[in-house]
This record gives sequence, C-alpha cells and structure tokens, in this order.
Amino acid sequence: MAKLLRRMQNAPRARSLAPLIAIALALAASGAHAAHAAQAAQAPQATQTEREREEVQGYRFQIITGDDSAVTHRIVDDLYKRLVPTFAAFRTELAQKRRMLYIAIGPTALRDALSRRCDCVVISAYTSSQVWRGLTARLPKPRRIAITAVYAEPAPNDQMRLAELVYGRPVRVGVLLGPDTAFLRPVLHDAAEIQMFTPGDDLNHTLNSMTRAETLLALPDSDIYNAENVRNILLSTYRRKQGVIGFSADMVKVGALATTYSEVEEINAQVAELTADFVRSGELPAPQFPRYFRTIINEGVASSLDLRVTDAARNFARPAPAPAAR
Repeated sequence: MAKLLRRMQNAPRARSLAPLIAIALALAASGAHAAHAAQAAQAPQATQTEREREEVQGYRFQIITGDDSAVTHRIVDDLYKRLVPTFAAFRTELAQKRRMLYIAIGPTALRDALSRRCDCVVISAYTSSQVWRGLTARLPKPRRIAITAVYAEPAPNDQMRLAELVYGRPVRVGVLLGPDTAFLRPVLHDAAEIQMFTPGDDLNHTLNSMTRAETLLALPDSDIYNAENVRNILLSTYRRKQGVIGFSADMVKVGALATTYSEVEEINAQVAELTADFVRSGELPAPQFPRYFRTIINEGVASSLDLRVTDAARNFARPAPAPAAR
C-alpha cells in the first residue's frame, strides 16, 4: 500500500491517476485506516497536478522551409528575429511541454506541416490562396481550425483601388475565375464583370467576351495564368487597350500594367503580428491577404494605353511598422 501511495504522489500526469485511485479504493475498503491514508495522499497530488497544468501552458515555434535558396534564408533570418520576442516569456526548460506553432514558408513546407500528426498550430506564408485552399479544404474540421495563412498574392480590394488610381477615375474591372478560384467571388463584389473559365474552354473567346471591362484583374490561378497562357493574355488584352493588374512584380516586368506587391519584410511583419495576437489571445484569425504593400507600374505599358500615371498611383502603399528595437 505504501508503494502504491508513493506512485500516486509522483505521477507526472493526471490521466495516470485513474487506475491507481481505483486500486487504492478497492484496497481501502478493507480498513478505515487505509482509506484515511489514501485521502491524505490525494490532497498534495491535486496540487501537483495543478502545477503541471500551469507548466504546460505556452507555445514554442518552428519555421519549416521547402528549399535552401538565398531568398528562403532571407525570409527565415528576418522572421526568426521578429518571432523570438513573442516566445521569450516562456520558460526554456519546459519547451517540450509547450504547444508547437509551425510557420510554413511556401507550398512544400505547408504540405510538410500538414502531414505531421500533432496537437499543433500552422501559419502558412508565401503560398497563394488557391494552393492553400486546395491543401486544406479536405482536412478534418478540428485540424482545419488550427491552420491559417497570410496569402502570397495581393488583396483584390487593394488591386482594384490601384486600378482606379492608375486610370485616374473609377474603372470597370474584369476578372477571370476558374473552379479553384471561384471561392474568391465574395471578395470581388466591386468588380464590374466576372467570367468563369473552365479548363478546356477557349481562353481567347472568354477574354473577348469581356467587352465592358477596361482592365483585367489577374489572380493566381494555374488553370488560367500559367506559362502557356500568360503571354497570350497580355498580348490579347493589350490589343484591346485593356490593362492587366497583375499579381506579382515579375508579371508587371513582362507586360502587365501595375500591381501592389509585398516584400519579405512586409509579409514577415504581418506573420509576426498574427503570431503575437494568437499567443496572447489563443484565437487564430481567418486566412488573410497581405496587409502591407507597395506598388510597381510599367510606365511603358501605361503610356501605350494613353494613361497619365500620377504620383498618387506610384506611391500607393501601406508600409509595415518599423520592427521594435531589440
């Protein structure tokens, strides 16, 4: 009996007490003295369990990457410095008892994080909304609610505002949506014209049917804007005097009219803010588009479209706050 009581006092977790208590009660039925001894042993045990529960509160983090490129190293180095202050308050010696928070950099890293069986939280960054949705849509709900993202592509509302600034007036915007980007329709309520495109459709015919649109808002959809189609889309819209609001700076460099875009430090600032809010509140927000951005405009394309670009358009931005001094 004495050995049993010592096991109860040293048990590391509450769940191990159930079978021991059951045995103790059975043995205690043979005498009142044994019952009193068992009760005396349980009192300090409850205090010990409460201490253990307090100790496991908190979080730790790990940044997961999908490659070893220079850009990835730049992302990780900057992001690590931003995240450390959020987790510094948690005791290092209890790291293995804290809940893991994974930061997944890019689609490959996101797949890796989602494949891990754990009671963990995942924040995705540098992955498009289309890919993020494709990877998470079929996950069980308990797993899905522990995952969020800062998408890689610009916010559609910011893009449509940029179009107005570039044209210097309200402008009719057209958007092509495929089966994998149809979920974005609710955030495009201000778009004048939305056309659905299904793989196998004639892309030129779909583009030609957008007769009311003065500019095309491009969204990252691999069924539409892929290596085979991008050049054709840019040439076709250019001939019809339609500018393309691209979804990356590289797209503007090869012929799109303009775009907002986010640098590494701007995406990382938002990821760090999201992480800090979650650690403080325990509530994980819904996936979100980049909050901080700057603008790039193809001045040559703008001139060909007879657009006079103003400084208001060139300087359209939402800067990230300066990182706190460390």
